[in-house]
Amino acid sequence: MRNRNMVATFTRTTHYDRTDPRRPVNLSLNADLLGDYLHAAREKHEDEQRQLDSVIDAVKALHTRDGLLSDEFSTL
Repeated sequence: MRNRNMVATFTRTTHYDRTDPRRPVNLSLNADLLGDYLHAAREKHEDEQRQLDSVIDAVKALHTRDGLLSDEFSTL
């Protein structure tokens, strides 16, 4: 049984010289796949933003209705 307090350590080894000069590489790109990826990423971002906006609206409504806890301890 593995002890939960033990931390596994891994060493990362590279099999190439990182100091070698970099050479240009030609890549081909499937425009349809890129378009699908960008569309999905944009939709995901918009969904996350809508969720955040709804949370912000809920917190604002709570503060409007009940006030802020810090207002009870104001020294003014």
